[in-house]
Amino acid sequence: MTPDARLPQPGPLRTAARIAHPPAGCKPPPRGPRVQALAMPRRGLFAAHFRVLPDWSWMTFRRALAAALIGTGCMAGGTLRAQAQAPSSEILHYSAEWRFVHAGEIELQTAGLRQTHMKLVSAGLVSRLFRVQDDYTVARDELGCSQTLDFQVREGRRSRDIHSTFDKDQRKATYLERDVAHGTIVTQKESDIPGCVMDATGGLNALRARHPAPGTTWDVPISDGKKTANIHVEAQDKETIRTPLGQFPSTRYEAFMFSGAFYGRKGRLFVWITDDERRLPIQLKIQLPFYVGTITLQLEKVDRE
Repeated sequence: MTPDARLPQPGPLRTAARIAHPPAGCKPPPRGPRVQALAMPRRGLFAAHFRVLPDWSWMTFRRALAAALIGTGCMAGGTLRAQAQAPSSEILHYSAEWRFVHAGEIELQTAGLRQTHMKLVSAGLVSRLFRVQDDYTVARDELGCSQTLDFQVREGRRSRDIHSTFDKDQRKATYLERDVAHGTIVTQKESDIPGCVMDATGGLNALRARHPAPGTTWDVPISDGKKTANIHVEAQDKETIRTPLGQFPSTRYEAFMFSGAFYGRKGRLFVWITDDERRLPIQLKIQLPFYVGTITLQLEKVDRE
C-alpha cells in the first residue's frame, strides 16, 4: 500500500481556522484569492497548465514548500523550552517531487537551538521553467523564541529581501519587505504577537522533542512577522515510510495551514516523524487542488557533528 493510500481520502477540505480562543492580538489573516480551474477541453488543460506555470503554479509550489516547513513549526506547540534541544550541528537534505518530477532541493542546517539556515533551490525541468534560489535564516533566544528572521527571495525575475523582528516582551513584530531590483519598499508594518512565537524551522526542534502520540490535538500560534495565526494540529496515525534512507516506523501529523488559516488556497499538509531516538522529519506532503497537484518532500541525507 502506498503512503497516499493511507492518507485521509479527499473530501470537503477541512478549514484550519478552528480557533476557540486566539491569544491577544493574534488574528487570523484574511482569506486570499482563489484560483478557479480552467474551463477547457481536457487535451488543452495540460498545455495550458505549463503555459501559465511561471505566473502562479510554480509560485504555489514554492509557497507550498515553505508551508511544509512552517507547518512542522506549527506542530511544535507551546514554547520551545529546554526539552526542545536540537543537535549541536545538523544538516537535513530534502528532495522535492511535484507531479512525479524532481522539482527542487532543500537544505536545513541547524546550529543548536539558537539559529537555523535554510536553502531552497529549484531543479530539473522546473528550474528551466522558473529558477528559484531562496535563502532563509532565523535567530532565536535561549528558549527558542524567534528574534529575527531574514529571507532572501530569488524567484525568476522576483528579487525580494525580507527582514522581521520579534519582541516577545512588547508583544510586537515588525516586517520589512524590499524590492531589490527597484530599490523600493514593498511592505512595512508592525503587528501584535502573543509573546513567544515560533518560525517554521524552530518548531521542528520542539516537535521532534515532544513527538506527541496519535489522538493528540492542539492549537498553536505562529508568526512570520507579517502574519500571525492559530493553527490546529492533529497527531493522526502510525505508518511505515519508505525513503532513499530506508524504511522508518513513523507518526503522521496534519497541520491545518491552508483554507484561510495561514494560506488562502485550499490544501492539506502532512508531516511524518520517525519513532526512533533520532525523531527525524522523514517526509512532508502537501495536497493541493488537482490543477496544482501534490508535492512530496523526502529526507535523503543527514549530516551531524
